Amino acid sequence: MTDRIIIGLVAIVLGLATTSCALAPDGSGQKTQVPVSALKVKAEAGDAVAQFNLGMCHLKGIGVEKDEVMAVEWFHKSAAQGDADAQFKLGVCYIYGIGVEKDDKKAAEWLRKAAEQGHAEAQYSFGVCLDNGIGVEKDEKKAVEWYRKSAEQGHAEAQYNLGVCYAHGSGVVKNETQAVEWYRKAAEQGYAEAQLLLGAGYTNGIGVERDEAKAVEWYRKAAEQGHAEAQFMLGVCYIKGIGVGKDKAKAIEWLRKAAAQGHAKAQEIFLP
Repeated sequence: MTDRIIIGLVAIVLGLATTSCALAPDGSGQKTQVPVSALKVKAEAGDAVAQFNLGMCHLKGIGVEKDEVMAVEWFHKSAAQGDADAQFKLGVCYIYGIGVEKDDKKAAEWLRKAAEQGHAEAQYSFGVCLDNGIGVEKDEKKAVEWYRKSAEQGHAEAQYNLGVCYAHGSGVVKNETQAVEWYRKAAEQGYAEAQLLLGAGYTNGIGVERDEAKAVEWYRKAAEQGHAEAQFMLGVCYIKGIGVGKDKAKAIEWLRKAAAQGHAKAQEIFLP
């Protein structure tokens, strides 16, 4: 699959104070603020969650001087104890060379460990590694397996990638209806790329009954998020009256937005 790779860093909830760092949920589902000094005591005593969170403090420069190398050291300590968040974060650090020399193989190893514990972001990211041969042998079928595990947990990017796999028959039997179902799940979470493709499905009647009005709805959702192709398609709909009344002014508005982002076809209309 050639669609874009997205491996994002997990966000951690951080408070406004500069001398405290947020602890990850301890089972209660809540995050609490603790002084970094207290966090360090717990981390040095071997508390895996504290080690992970102390690593995050060093990574973000919260309560301590920003130090990516030190962050990786704490992630290693936590990951070695089986903390899935730390394993995932360590994998991301190896992918991007954050605080450590870039190493795709080690990245894939740590992502796999976290994925096997049910970490949705890691499942998605390990799927990307398998899909593209990053640090592991390329295996589209296994990639689909991990995308599915993540997608079933509600991970929007995994849902989108699984939809793409079904649309192209990549690692799975081609099934346009299944593709649309997964695009819809991601689109309903606000994932712009999925919203665009869902709109295209309704436009062309691929995997779903043709419905130009619904196509416009999904193009609009993506366009309002700044997606250039969706802006272009919405402009085209207004020009031709596809799923919406013809409106030259609105067509120009959306085509200009797309052109401003470098959309080649939109620029052909507005640039000499």
